[in-house]
Amino acid sequence: MTVPHSAFHRDGSAPPRGRDAMFPGTTAIPYVNAAPHIGHALEFIQSDVIARYHKLLGDEVCLLSGGDENALKNVQAAEKAGQNVQEFVDKNSKIFEDLAEKLNVKFDVFQKGSSKQHFESSQELWKRCFDNGDIYKKEYSGLYCVGCEAFYTSDELDENGECFEHPGKKLETVTEENYFFKLSKYQKQITDLIESNKLLITPEKRRNEMLSFLKNPLTDISISRSNERAKNWGVPVPNDDSQRMYVWFDALNIYQSGVGFGWNGEKYKKWWPADVHVIGKGIIRFHAVYWPAFLLSAGLQTPKQLLIHEYFTVNGQKMSKTLGNVIDPFSLVEKYGSDALRFYFLKHFSPFSDGDFSEDKFKLAYNADLANGLGNLVARVAKLCEKVELDSFNEPKLSEDYKKLIEEYKFNEVLGKIWTDITAIDQEIDKNKPWKIEDLKKLKELLQDWAERINQIGYELKPFTPDTAEKIEKQFGESKIT
Repeated sequence: MTVPHSAFHRDGSAPPRGRDAMFPGTTAIPYVNAAPHIGHALEFIQSDVIARYHKLLGDEVCLLSGGDENALKNVQAAEKAGQNVQEFVDKNSKIFEDLAEKLNVKFDVFQKGSSKQHFESSQELWKRCFDNGDIYKKEYSGLYCVGCEAFYTSDELDENGECFEHPGKKLETVTEENYFFKLSKYQKQITDLIESNKLLITPEKRRNEMLSFLKNPLTDISISRSNERAKNWGVPVPNDDSQRMYVWFDALNIYQSGVGFGWNGEKYKKWWPADVHVIGKGIIRFHAVYWPAFLLSAGLQTPKQLLIHEYFTVNGQKMSKTLGNVIDPFSLVEKYGSDALRFYFLKHFSPFSDGDFSEDKFKLAYNADLANGLGNLVARVAKLCEKVELDSFNEPKLSEDYKKLIEEYKFNEVLGKIWTDITAIDQEIDKNKPWKIEDLKKLKELLQDWAERINQIGYELKPFTPDTAEKIEKQFGESKIT
């Protein structure tokens, strides 16, 4: 069957517009055991484009991110750094917030996993699932990947017995008494959610991947750790001082705790369920299977859509600290500016294909498309417009084609069409040679058309390159162009 791509609606229909139109969306919640890399920057930017697009439509927007601070890997990283765990996660979470600011990404909520509100919210979620008879305690032995913060069975690992997401890292064999969640109980309901597109998974290949996974019997999952293994860090399990919540049970709840679940009912009612979770392909199972099951158990609404993006390699290799090829997004923004990075990520990579990042290719694209392309065009036309005073422009509007492409998350295609328009104006200028035209009436006709089209281009760039769009709007927003 064909999956409806129209964004944010379970049936694929166009969302209603007006004063009451809302858009709640989220990024994935990054681990804060280390500094962010360009993969985090990519997801932040993609999410921000969606949010800014909805603002253009007149929707009220709430874009949420946060810090996954209760993971065991954070404790281990803090110990290695010789730091107090709370101070360590506070410092690293702030770096992620700083990255968003540098990228001109506007988060309305950044929810810390170690906050009092999040603890209260996660304990409320636990109580609801427990009261529904879906949480029980038993002794368990399994293979644990600290990188994923997840238990795996041997048939879920590669031929070397290693995690597909973290090859080369030996899994730990863990034996202890934990609380378990009855995931198996919700197999049919989760399958029905995905098959009916009430939980819409984009792209379709990821939807099919989850439906294929759900053809096998689900097993119940561990949702707590002993205080000893958790080093007394994380959300305490209600009524059991010996246990802390296992990271995925509390981390996924950041999506809710950030908008009031368990501490502000009015805010929660306004902003839940999320219209879209933007996540990487490595964590799809946790979001498409575990998270809906927890919510169904607790009697809460499930999110409407998952947008699954692919990964970056760097110069043809997977990003790895061992290889020393993890790229710092702060240094790129410092050298080229936030719009340059936003533009490169959005125009030269599809969310639905793995992409290879190279700073050399980035510089070429920056010079060709931004500096010598758009920048040169704006400067040329602005200079020519000093000779005439133009009439006022028509109000810029978003075409249905533009909306459709964004709502299918084809950001690269939207920008491709905008750059086709830029090239077309450049070619018309070269053909007409306006600098040689002495007839001011004819010159005004040409410049009126070009300037109005540049003004439209600036409007269409608002979700993608907001600083550049603002400069164009200021320069071409009035009939007297300077």
